[in-house]
Amino acid sequence: MDNGKTMEFSHISVLFEESIKALGIKENTVYADGTLGGGGHSEGILRQNSSCRLIGIDRDSDAIAAASERLKPFGSRFTAVKANFCEIKGILDKLGIDGLDGAILDLGVSSYQLDNAERGFSYMKDAPLDMRMDRQAELSAYDVINSYPAERLARVFFEYGEEKWSKRIAEFIEERRRTAPIKTTGELVDIIKAAIPKKARLEGGHPAKRVFQAVRIEVNGELRILEQAVRDFVSCLKPGGRLAVITFHSLEDRIVKKTFAELAKGCICPKDFPVCVCGRKPSVRIISRKPVLPSEQEEQENPRSKSAKLRVVEKL
Repeated sequence: MDNGKTMEFSHISVLFEESIKALGIKENTVYADGTLGGGGHSEGILRQNSSCRLIGIDRDSDAIAAASERLKPFGSRFTAVKANFCEIKGILDKLGIDGLDGAILDLGVSSYQLDNAERGFSYMKDAPLDMRMDRQAELSAYDVINSYPAERLARVFFEYGEEKWSKRIAEFIEERRRTAPIKTTGELVDIIKAAIPKKARLEGGHPAKRVFQAVRIEVNGELRILEQAVRDFVSCLKPGGRLAVITFHSLEDRIVKKTFAELAKGCICPKDFPVCVCGRKPSVRIISRKPVLPSEQEEQENPRSKSAKLRVVEKL
C-alpha cells in the first residue's frame, strides 16, 4: 500500500477522554487496543505514561499500516498485530506477555471504512458489495446478498438489524437476483427502498441503515465472537486491570452488559440453598453501573458518536 493510501485512514476516537481516564494508565504496564483503527485510543494510552507498552490489534491491513505510521514515534513501546481481537490469548502467548494491565475495545466501524467507498460499508455511496474488515476473508457482502436463501437473509436482517421489513426485503432481493446478481451497494439500496412502503421509509433515518448494519455484522461475525472475546480479555487482565468497551448499537451493548453482569456475579446457587455449594466467585467489579455516554459537544462535533456507550469493569 502506498503512503498516500495510508494517510487517508482517519477515525475520530469516540469517548476518547472518558475511556482513557477509565483505564487509569500506570507506569511499567502493558495495555491492548483490540480495535486499533487509526490509532487514536492507542496514542492516547501511550501518551499517558512514558513507560507503558501497547499492543494494537486489527483485522484491517489499512488500519495496521496507518496506525503503525502514526505511532512510529513511540518506537518499541507499540506493537501492531494483524488479527481478530478474539485471538487475544494466542496473541499475548506469542508475544510472551503474561497479562494485561488494561484493554480497550471500540466496536465501531472506522470513519475510514465508512468514507472509503470501495470498502462497501456505506449506503450513501455506490460501491462493490464488500464490507469485509479483513480483505483476505472469504465471505463478503456480495456472497451474503446473492447466495443466502430468502429465509436466512430475513433472519439476518431481523436479528442483526432489527429490521421489521426483513422478510419483504429478502423477498425483493431474491426476486431481483433471479435476473442478475446484485453487485453494488447502490443496487441494494434501491431494492431496500422499493421493498419498504413509502410511509415507513420516511421514519427513522435512512431506510437501508438497518440492513447494511445486519449484513456487516454477518460478514464479519461481529456478534458471534463478542461474548467470548470479552471473557477472554477479562481472563487476560491482571488484578486491578480494567477493560473498557465502547458499543454502537443495542445488540452489542446487550451482550457486553450481560457478560459483564455474569462475570461480576458470585454465587449462582438457588436462593433456597442454606449454604453456597457452587463456590463461584466474581471475577470483576463493574465500574460503570450505567454506561458513559458522549457529551452534547461530542455529539455535535461527531454525529457518529450519538449511539456510543462505554462500559468498564475492573479485574478482582
